[in-house]
Amino acid sequence: MFDPFNDFEQVGYLRNYQGVKDPAIVRQLEHTMFRAGLDEALVYLAGRADLRYEDFLEVHRILFEAFYPWAGQDRAITAPNCAVSKAGTMFCHPHHARLAIEQGLRLGQNAKSMRQRPGEVMGFFAYGHPFLDGNGRTMLIVHNELCHRAGFSIDWHKTNKSDYLRALSAEIESPSKGLLDNYLLQFIGGIRVRELWGESINGIRGLDGQSIEDSVEGEYTDEAVAQKYQSFEMNRGL
Repeated sequence: MFDPFNDFEQVGYLRNYQGVKDPAIVRQLEHTMFRAGLDEALVYLAGRADLRYEDFLEVHRILFEAFYPWAGQDRAITAPNCAVSKAGTMFCHPHHARLAIEQGLRLGQNAKSMRQRPGEVMGFFAYGHPFLDGNGRTMLIVHNELCHRAGFSIDWHKTNKSDYLRALSAEIESPSKGLLDNYLLQFIGGIRVRELWGESINGIRGLDGQSIEDSVEGEYTDEAVAQKYQSFEMNRGL
């Protein structure tokens, strides 16, 4: 069980307001909160002239504030010394999450770059992994807005979750080499009217959160953890 706070037995998964411990119930409640807040999050993004890191945080807050007391707070606040990974892929240091997300936003808000490198943008968002949970759904909504502003959409219904996650992990490990771009460019479609977004996003397979959960590698003060992280960073080549 992912337990960066080390208090799961006392207060439940990630200190959720209901104190729920059962993973299936947690995922069900998360998805219920996501669906309830989706329209508000979409309206919020549509009203922002330029998207910033703070907007990324605000989308997460809107989606999950009814379930998590730390919704909208990044790992630099919630778990500043905790190394987090998923299925062997490490995410950036909590204090570098803002830099990774901001790099993705810089690329994504250039229409030409966004059309050519949608996977690279998503890769920076995924590597930043600013939240203890809810990252995938938050970055999907922001990415969807960036696609719209660049004049296209991605038909997520045609993607395969396993193939997508495999390409995403490869992008995180070897960024800016077109690995996720090559996958997503197969599913590029025309621009969609905003009124249809909520129904379309809610229908995407895999948004119920039923996937491999994060793992705590340990604290960065642990020499073995620090060396593993440094090795991962070196292999990324950035």
